[in-house]
Amino acid sequence: MNNMNLIPAYPEIFLTIAASAILLIDMFLADAKRHITYVLSLATLGVLTLMSLSDFNSGLTAYTFHNMFVSDPMSNLLKMFSYIAVGLTLVYSRQYVTDRGMTSGNLGGEFYVLALFSLLGQMVMISGNNMLIIYLGLELMSLSLYALVAIRRNHVQSTEAAMKYFILGALASGFLLYGISMLYGATGSLDLMEVAKAAASGTVNKTVLVFGVVFLVAGLAFKLGAVPFHMWVPDVYQGAPTSVTLLLGAAPKLAAFAICIRLLVEGLLPLAIDWQQMLVVLAVLSMAVGNITAIMQTNLKRMLAYSTIAQMGFMLLGLLSGVVNGNVFSAANAYSSAMFYAITYVLTTLGTFGVILLLSRSGFEADNLDDFKGLNQRSPWFALVMLLLMLSLAGVPPTMGFYAKLSVLQAVLGTGQIWLAIVAVLLSLIGAFYYLRIVKVMYFDEPVDTSPIVVNKDMSVVLSMNGALVLVLGLMPGYLMNACANAIVKTLAS
Repeated sequence: MNNMNLIPAYPEIFLTIAASAILLIDMFLADAKRHITYVLSLATLGVLTLMSLSDFNSGLTAYTFHNMFVSDPMSNLLKMFSYIAVGLTLVYSRQYVTDRGMTSGNLGGEFYVLALFSLLGQMVMISGNNMLIIYLGLELMSLSLYALVAIRRNHVQSTEAAMKYFILGALASGFLLYGISMLYGATGSLDLMEVAKAAASGTVNKTVLVFGVVFLVAGLAFKLGAVPFHMWVPDVYQGAPTSVTLLLGAAPKLAAFAICIRLLVEGLLPLAIDWQQMLVVLAVLSMAVGNITAIMQTNLKRMLAYSTIAQMGFMLLGLLSGVVNGNVFSAANAYSSAMFYAITYVLTTLGTFGVILLLSRSGFEADNLDDFKGLNQRSPWFALVMLLLMLSLAGVPPTMGFYAKLSVLQAVLGTGQIWLAIVAVLLSLIGAFYYLRIVKVMYFDEPVDTSPIVVNKDMSVVLSMNGALVLVLGLMPGYLMNACANAIVKTLAS
């Protein structure tokens, strides 16, 4: 192992240089040429995708920087989907941010650059093999997102949302940091492999370890938006510009999943009996509060915020199913199902917010349920895309959301917790109501707005592909599921 080997960190190094260069280039661009920043940002994401795809195909695991950074199949697969998520967000948001002056005047191209720096933080989180590195990645991502939520400085609702997100985010970071400090005090190391060895040895103070895990899980639950650490999600989703809400709701969930695997599975697997019980409570509360509260919402962004809470609760079911009676025979299946679920959620959320951004225009936010009335009469194609996305979120076959829910429920049944699977199914049935309500509004209500839908060609093509992907991966989920399973198996074996 070469501790100064930079090859595993090439994607992060490239993104740091590229984002800094784009920021400098943007300073000298007139508003009329701001599309150059957009194109350069997408080109950067394209290069990153090729780099991580090459690393993923090699199937190798490489450590560097004194074991603090790892490039393995799981990190490379999650990074590729993070690039896709940020890339689609930029495509969907292009017209929206232009109409609202978020890429003109004094603001310049900060939206694109901050999106790239938030992605850099996510990449560091995904590849972090040391608690301190994971925390630094988390803060880099969070600081960029705080700034993005408040990017419309004269918009009262956005400023309020940014304040709430910042204060509660700082509180969550404190929980996480305090948990890390307790684990460091108990084990004498921040390296995840050393922590795992110390926890398994039985020579460290179990009480201190468990208290550290409690604070750690609380910090992770905040980043996932799980109940009872969900209070920021609805307000921030509703108050932030829709393009920023999409940045918040998509790619960061992949990074949050990654640090759950790094910290809980790779670092604290000997304490699985303790943290799995915590995740059971978080999962059930999240599914219950998320699905039931979403029924009462008329604001679409707020409804999708509660939907996110419920979906993250369902994903936690996979994470809590890995260790059964002290053995890890079903760990790979459980964690790969959770990973597949996280990717499914991100792809579906991207498309859903893409349709909202599609219907939004200068001076009008299409974020209320009534704004979707009669969408089928105005645009049958995009109504069909939204239909597929809603069916996927509800878990209706033949969409990928159905297969994702099925794989997670199989993992839960493998633990013998039949009651938990029944609760999950019942709460998912409740959740189906508000997804299908959108379908009803689109197809059976008369349109309030009859103006023609004007859409850029790049957005039209990408959104159509996004909708098709949700269907195709539902009909043929094998390749992605196998990729997730192989990534988890190789990562846990390294």
